Amino acid sequence: MRERRKSFLPFGSPLIEQPEIDEVVDTLRSGWIGTGPKVKRLEALMCEYTGAKYARATNSCTAAMHLSLLAAGVKTGDEVITSPMTFCATANVILHCRATPVFVDIEKDTMNLDPTLVEKAVTPKTKAVMPVHMAGRPCNMQAILDIAVRHNLVVIEDAAHAIGAEYQGKKIGNIGHFTCFSFYVTKNVVTGEGGMVTTNDEESAEMIEMMSLHGLSATAWSRYSQKAFAHYEVIAPGYNYDMTDIEASLGIHQLGRVEKYLKRREQIWGRYDEAFADLPVTLPAPVGSNERHARHLYTLQLDIDRLTMSRNEVLQALHAENIGTGIHFLSLHLQKYYRERFGYKESDFPNAKYVSDRTFSIPFSTKLSDDDVEDVLAAVRKVLIAGQKVHP
Repeated sequence: MRERRKSFLPFGSPLIEQPEIDEVVDTLRSGWIGTGPKVKRLEALMCEYTGAKYARATNSCTAAMHLSLLAAGVKTGDEVITSPMTFCATANVILHCRATPVFVDIEKDTMNLDPTLVEKAVTPKTKAVMPVHMAGRPCNMQAILDIAVRHNLVVIEDAAHAIGAEYQGKKIGNIGHFTCFSFYVTKNVVTGEGGMVTTNDEESAEMIEMMSLHGLSATAWSRYSQKAFAHYEVIAPGYNYDMTDIEASLGIHQLGRVEKYLKRREQIWGRYDEAFADLPVTLPAPVGSNERHARHLYTLQLDIDRLTMSRNEVLQALHAENIGTGIHFLSLHLQKYYRERFGYKESDFPNAKYVSDRTFSIPFSTKLSDDDVEDVLAAVRKVLIAGQKVHP
């Protein structure tokens, strides 16, 4: 039996390589560390990678989603349909627009929005739908787009997990009206914090850029660089949502390795699938023939009926083995604020509740060595085998 790991393995840790470090140093030496040429370079690379016409960098995926909602015209009294199986930011930004988030249940196997329930939730107040590509698995975008066309809705994708994912031969980022990415420290592309909106609508892209920079008519780079100077006007009461060149210095090189990193993620994913097949868990569902999974999170769904341990006890036991874990996510309808404001009951979204109660994520990153992977395998097997019910 493999020995207990000696040092703690965090759930998520980024792989930062020398080119990123050199690029950051170059940025610091340049004297231009705010929003400038390297942000523009990252935006151009994002367009090249996704195939979208426009990309606008932000300081987070939360900011990207907020600005996309504003560009879509979402306002007081509107409704936006989304998933309860997501991080709170997805719904919070709808409330920031003084609109109402309308949750619909997920598919139990994919953990993504159930399109049949999306259509049933449409009302005259519905302005947009926000599908969440959970764990990196693309949603059924064709069904969602068809609904959007029938009801004149805007599609704003929460693709925080999904850079590198594909649907019907197109990359996520070039399908919906807006696609919002996260470059948080645990994501497949890392800038520390940071996000991006991609769109094919020029007017929306211009509005997002303006609103991310306090509502000014000109960026700092255009106002103060040697190439030009331009006075600015305040066009709207915008936000301080811009990305910095320091962050973009990381993203430029991280984005260039998405495909390389995805191959490593596929290797680890396959090793996990093989090692856990006989345990009292449900493995992530296979992807469809017209999809490519971004392999952001590897989640295990506990078969509680076959275990003597709760999900929290399993996580505690893994922590004792020096293996970090995560919960993605506690369904939003179970969270205090949403539960109390909207009066949700646990039974309102049964699939989301089911997944929320049983699912956890294990370390999954291109930074993992083969030894790290073997430590995770050994610890998960040890804990779950020990926790199985004994049947006569």
